[in-house]
Amino acid sequence: MRSPQDPTHPSNAPTSRIRRWRWRTVDIVVASVLAVAFGVLFAVWNNLIYPAISGPLTGSPAAPLIGGVWLLPAVVGGLVIRRPGAALYTEVVAATVSMLFGSAWGLSVFLSGVWQGLGAEVVFALLAYRRWGVVAAVFAGAGAGLAMGVYEGFVLNAPYAWDWKIVYTLCAITTGVVIAGVLGSVLVRALARTGVLAPFASGRAQAEV
Repeated sequence: MRSPQDPTHPSNAPTSRIRRWRWRTVDIVVASVLAVAFGVLFAVWNNLIYPAISGPLTGSPAAPLIGGVWLLPAVVGGLVIRRPGAALYTEVVAATVSMLFGSAWGLSVFLSGVWQGLGAEVVFALLAYRRWGVVAAVFAGAGAGLAMGVYEGFVLNAPYAWDWKIVYTLCAITTGVVIAGVLGSVLVRALARTGVLAPFASGRAQAEV
């Protein structure tokens, strides 16, 4: 019989769960570093790359297909840190940093970060913060994409027709799955192989299903 002092004893399960989900200093530091790095990437993407390639898609419901890069911090942050709030924190800080470099979209960049971060965070929460493999990454990317599609398609572009909004949202989900989900999972595995994620479970186990 297990004693009450045994960490695996049922009476200790809530305490063990809280301890496992509590943020450490290293979690805050690494999540912040990831967020700032993505924020700088966003600034380059927003001001140099996106304007150069987005012309043919301007006003098109297919525009989100090249916006998957904006969803990466939420998925990568969640997969690396594996703590409640990591996806939201990383995405929002990345959006805020990119906004400080100047953006044609102004405050909506921050609000987009909140929506996209929440989209991924909800998926990780539904998975009870226990699944961190490529399947979880794909669903989290889809969640972030859905949030992006709803916010941009239905809120920022409210006057547009419903069929346009639906296609826009489906394209946002698609880019979330492919760019944020699949590519984000590959990026985390690549980081794990370098050893920089050694303090994290994500560095000790490159994939969990």
